[in-house]
Amino acid sequence: MGYKIEFDKDECRGCGACTFCDNWKISEEGLAYPVKKELEEIGCNQDAADICPVNIIKIKEI
Repeated sequence: MGYKIEFDKDECRGCGACTFCDNWKISEEGLAYPVKKELEEIGCNQDAADICPVNIIKIKEI
């Protein structure tokens, strides 16, 4: 079993709150993105989803 990250890049404000988690980076356009979208361990990604001020990060079990 693993996890899949779904997020709405178009709604990202680029605040950087999620980037405390090493799987999240800010692009040259100033928007957040996950380095890996499919994960074996959820790690800090759920915390990144929980802290996102616009709630655009969703973690699904696969």
